[in-house]
Order: sequence, then structure tokens, then C-alpha cells
Amino acid sequence: MHAIIQIKIVNRNCNIVEYPRAKKIVVSGDIHGDFTQLVFKCCVQYEMTDTLIIVAGDCGFGFERPGYYEAVYNRCRDRLSKSNNWIAFIRGNHDNPAYFNRLPIKHQRWRTLSDYSVIKACGHTILCVGGATSIDRTLRMASNKFHLPNPADPLMPNLYWSNELPEFNKEKLNAIDQQCAVDTVITHTSPSFCELSSHNFLESWATHDADLLDDVRYERQVMDQIYDYLYSKNHPLSNWYYGHFHESWHAEIDQVRYHMLDIMELREIL
Repeated sequence: MHAIIQIKIVNRNCNIVEYPRAKKIVVSGDIHGDFTQLVFKCCVQYEMTDTLIIVAGDCGFGFERPGYYEAVYNRCRDRLSKSNNWIAFIRGNHDNPAYFNRLPIKHQRWRTLSDYSVIKACGHTILCVGGATSIDRTLRMASNKFHLPNPADPLMPNLYWSNELPEFNKEKLNAIDQQCAVDTVITHTSPSFCELSSHNFLESWATHDADLLDDVRYERQVMDQIYDYLYSKNHPLSNWYYGHFHESWHAEIDQVRYHMLDIMELREIL
């Protein structure tokens, strides 16, 4: 069976990715580079077939050279193909944004998604927005493995990327609003009214990082702005999935079901 994926660039601000052969959608929490473990868990342990798997950030792209990720994909490709599964990756704070927004990976079974991409599959229209704050960024920048950005080598391995935060992009949302009715949102972090109310050890890290608390508040405010926009435009939002916090929590607020996914936690979109 061929892995059919349809890509529609309605305009430069509206990237729609369609998976017409998918029969089920599953969202995963952070995987932190455990690509082969995710594939094994989905394809072998749970025997998923015809399934689109969406990773809600902190995938692990950027800590190794590009050839490493190509080799991982090549090891996983046959298993994904045999099960007729696909994986789409959303940007986390522990990902190099260049792999998503500038030089995305585009394999038939395995692709990274630029911020404000829309996935259409199984009757759902899913808005995908990446980014969050690394609360341990001072430690990462102090490491001898941290490098200043090199414009000539945007995919150079690193430990931290300063452009990690999400951004509210009304222009892209307007373009999406003209084309789609969004019923599901997948992000890396969450709106401010969802759990968690605080990262573990946040205050401790903030004693060495003067801007940390403001940046954490900002990332959540961006998610609030996305929610407010969709609500104001009467999008039929029913589900919102996110990772980042390494804990599990599920609740309904104002008729929207929110799902915080722990590391490698899987949750089906119904």
C-alpha cells in the first residue's frame, strides 16, 4: 500500500497536510530522541495499523548531525510501511527550529511540521503550533557542548536554541480561518488555564535566569491568544493536546477536552 500524503499550500501562510489513508490518529507526549522506541511501541507493542502518530514536541531533532536522523528513519521506515503508519513531529523547546520551519524533514512516513501547519485526517482538522521555554537553558548554555548559532550551518548539533519560544501569528491564523474549521489543537505547551500551573523547580532555575519567569508566562499567553482567536472565529474546537510538562492530566473546560501527555504517553483523537 502506498503512503499517500497530500500537501496543499493554499498560500504562503497556510500549509495543509492531508493523510487520506489514515484510519486513526494518536498523539504522543515528548519522546526526547527515542524515535525507535516510539515506532516499536506503536507498530509492535500495540500493533497499530493505518495510524497517524503526532508527537507533541520535544522530539529530539538537533542534538546530532542530520545524517543521524536519516539513519534512524531508514531503520524505522520498513516497520512503519509494513504497518501503514505515519509519524508527524511538532516542534518542542528541545528541538532545533530549523528542522521544522526552515529545513523541514519530508519523508512519506516521517515528517516535521512547521508552526501553524494544519493536518487533515480521519475527519479532523488539527492546528499544530510548536515551541516553549527550556527552564534549564542557563545550564545548557554553560555547557561546553553549546555553540552559538552558525548561519552557514543551521543544522549544527547543539543543546539549546534561542528561538525556542512559540509565537502568535495572526496572519497565519487568518489564512487558516479562510480555509479550515479547526476542531483540534496540538501544541507543545498549554494555555495558562490548564495544568501544570508551574514547572518542577521553576523558581530554583529562575534565581539564575532573570527572564525565565517572564518567558514562561509569555509562552502560555501565546497559547491563550490562539485559543481566544479560535473561539472568536467560532471554530468547533473540541480537543487540545500538549506535552512539555512530563505529567499526565485530562480535563474538560468550557466544552473543550484538554490532554496533557506524559513522556511517550499515547492518546487517541476520537
